[in-house]
Amino acid sequence: MKHATNHIQQRYVQAEKKIRTMIKHCFITLIFLFNLNIILGQTEIKVPEFDDSYSKSVKILENGNTDIDYKLFRESFIESKQFKIASEKSTEFSELTKTMYKQMSESEFDSVISTTKKMLSIDYTNMTAHKVLRQTYKIVGDTINAEKYKTIQFGLLKSIVNNGDGKSCENGWSVIQVSEEYFILNMLGVKLSKQNVDNNGGICDRMEVTDENGEEKTYFFEISNVFKGRENLKRK
Repeated sequence: MKHATNHIQQRYVQAEKKIRTMIKHCFITLIFLFNLNIILGQTEIKVPEFDDSYSKSVKILENGNTDIDYKLFRESFIESKQFKIASEKSTEFSELTKTMYKQMSESEFDSVISTTKKMLSIDYTNMTAHKVLRQTYKIVGDTINAEKYKTIQFGLLKSIVNNGDGKSCENGWSVIQVSEEYFILNMLGVKLSKQNVDNNGGICDRMEVTDENGEEKTYFFEISNVFKGRENLKRK
């Protein structure tokens, strides 16, 4: 009798393990289908069709080859035809940015992915869009795309902060758009107190900030390319 009871208990344990395994596999399948549904419903990034350095680089990056010169890539943007289009779509870009943050607050991951891709279709150098896109891909479990856009985001960021130390106008971080300045200050976790143009040693934005400990600091951004971009818009 005791042997029979043990046998029944063993069969019960085995059956319970099988059920748990089945539930686990079903759960994994559901996650996969959920992520697949998000991926299939995504808006694709539109690669500019112009035969210029910027457009070619966007295509290369979207194809997964992230080993490029990001400084040259950023600078090629202000020389491209897409730069004028991006300027004309500045209001649309601002609205997409607002929409993105709203979707993030409501955990609408598939919509966030679509919105950030629309932003990158306008301006592929935008680090905020790359950051949010890679974070969202990580949340939904798409590790390949999460790593891809992480590499691009930090490639763009390092192409700025690895050239100069930002401690003087002479060694200021060179940017192509003012939005890059605010992105970097946000990454540093500081609050902007005062901003003005400094001509001592170059053309720079002097950014006086306060860090999370209340300490006051000053960062310099070299902005000759910002003015160059504005001049390019006038000529096109």
